Amino acid sequence: MSEFDLIRDYFQWSNPPSSVGLGVGDDAAILRVPAGCDLAVSVDTFNAGIHFPPETPPHAVGYKALAVNLSDLAAMGAEPAWFTLAVSLPEANREWIAEFVRGIQELAQQHGIFLVGGDTTRGALSITIQVMGFVRGQALLRSGARHGDLVCVSGTLGDAAAGLAIVQQRLVMLTEAATHCIGRLNYPTSRNALVEILRGHAHACMDVSDGLLADLGHILKASGVGAKLYHQAVPLSAALLQLPLEQRLLFALTGGDDYELLFTLTPESFGQVKEAAAQRGILLTAIGEIDENLTDLRLDYELLNQKRGYDHFSAN
Repeated sequence: MSEFDLIRDYFQWSNPPSSVGLGVGDDAAILRVPAGCDLAVSVDTFNAGIHFPPETPPHAVGYKALAVNLSDLAAMGAEPAWFTLAVSLPEANREWIAEFVRGIQELAQQHGIFLVGGDTTRGALSITIQVMGFVRGQALLRSGARHGDLVCVSGTLGDAAAGLAIVQQRLVMLTEAATHCIGRLNYPTSRNALVEILRGHAHACMDVSDGLLADLGHILKASGVGAKLYHQAVPLSAALLQLPLEQRLLFALTGGDDYELLFTLTPESFGQVKEAAAQRGILLTAIGEIDENLTDLRLDYELLNQKRGYDHFSAN
């Protein structure tokens, strides 16, 4: 199978939206941004052995590679529109590629995002996706947290980190709990459904990719504020509650790969936002507060492992 066969058979999608003037098949895409909107752009690279175990099913690889990028758009308050895909493959294995593309397409269809270009090459397995979306009004930034805000998260934390530990044989759990955690690792839920709900309420926002403590630290630094965090308020799944306190907190606070939204808003707004999210089946939890007497992050529990989260270029 040649490179052009590969593009034609798997990456040249039909029925593009009206916003796509020209998609896959030429030297560049031609895209139309609606009047009154800003364009949000994000890119992530997804390497085998770094971002996912090499034995991860191809359907999950495709799904997650797009999901983590959709999560970046959600964190900015942007609506998904288009994406490009650059993929490096050790070989042109039709069975692997078909499942990989099916995983991407399933999630793309759910969120109305369309593939408009990219590149294919031979090499170590690596996927790079660039997503583009529309911002209507003010984008959500990391730098807007205010004194008195509540610190809030969507969903539950720590499951994906526990799932990775299970896959790497560093952790043993009961079958049902293990299946749940591995599922959360391979198929994260990007919280794009929260964009409309948070718009006009959230002061600062980002997604939890490198670990709650690390990512909250980014918000605090960008906003020039400090915060208290309460460990008993951190939302955990029934699966994670089976683990000892220290272990489950390490997964939830420092594990990463959750792709839940982390945001701040006023206590007055929280009830309304939480109820609106609940109507869409999304759990929101207040886990701390921005404190004018602090300049950094204070956790009311002393973790034995002081690592705050994942960093590509430091020992973890």
